[in-house]
Amino acid sequence: MNSKAYKALFLAIGIISLGYMVYGTGLAEIWSDIQRTGIWFVPVVGSWLLIYILNAFAFRSIIREPNLPESDLSLWSVLRLTISGYAINYITPFVALGGEPYRILELKPVLGIQKATSSVLSYSLMHMFSHVLFWLASIILIVAVVPLSNSMLTGCGMLLIAGLGLGYWFINVYKKGFTVSTFRLLEKVPFVKNKAREFAARNAETLYEVDEQIRILYAERQDVFYKSLFFEFVARVIGCLEIYFTAHAIGLEMSLSQSLIVSSGSSLFANLIFFFPMQLGTREGGLVLALKSVGLAATPGIFIGVVMRIREIVWIMIGLALVSRKVEKKKEKGLLAVSD
Repeated sequence: MNSKAYKALFLAIGIISLGYMVYGTGLAEIWSDIQRTGIWFVPVVGSWLLIYILNAFAFRSIIREPNLPESDLSLWSVLRLTISGYAINYITPFVALGGEPYRILELKPVLGIQKATSSVLSYSLMHMFSHVLFWLASIILIVAVVPLSNSMLTGCGMLLIAGLGLGYWFINVYKKGFTVSTFRLLEKVPFVKNKAREFAARNAETLYEVDEQIRILYAERQDVFYKSLFFEFVARVIGCLEIYFTAHAIGLEMSLSQSLIVSSGSSLFANLIFFFPMQLGTREGGLVLALKSVGLAATPGIFIGVVMRIREIVWIMIGLALVSRKVEKKKEKGLLAVSD
């Protein structure tokens, strides 16, 4: 599917998804909740601009290579791809099924298919890796701050072991690559194995080159690797602010450490059930459970979840508007520009 058809498809899906979300929530309810949040709604939405800027810094640092002048993209170009890519991911049932191919197609004319694919995959892995590290840090904070029963301590221990295992897996992916091993696995899956084998054989050189560039990021560009990981981790921490702001908007006394625990706990619950489009229902349930765990009233969890949903709608609208713009290469400078 070419870039224009891809954009048209996801613009249509986005409009339908937005219409469904607005209809399901109700314009009157959305406006009522915004009014109840008051001036706090501005930092709730604005905090995500800061998060997306940090995401863009992380993504841009992976893309840029001194020996590839065409990879020196402007921050605005990468920020546009970051916001629009996440907007597409929000409206698709499975995480990273829509936004990542869109980013690859947008970067391909300037960077080439191998560099575009490896950059997008490396960043997506970094984004997920930072989430695992955020969970691990949160588990340590929970044990230090929250009074826990023996069963809860056991659960935290199991999550810690699982998180360390995931972290080890991510490091191995960066050491050995990802695409070739993934297609080898798909070749054993019924119904798709023949297609996967044909695709791998036809694109073997590209797949090996993509894996090599992923490996180089960790083995030979460690300063870039850790800088990108730092930006992503800080973005995760800043993400707890919307819960903190929303809680204070309704008079719920919540500390920053509590907001971090609630944020990580609700995201863990939502990601365990990752196949729901826009995490419908799972986030609210996670917020209720997380609020209970830190000794706060559970009822505000529903309201906080609704406000987060409205924030998502705002950024989906912005992201879809950015999808409709075109990425071009400035011939005289070898940079990306955005035009109508």
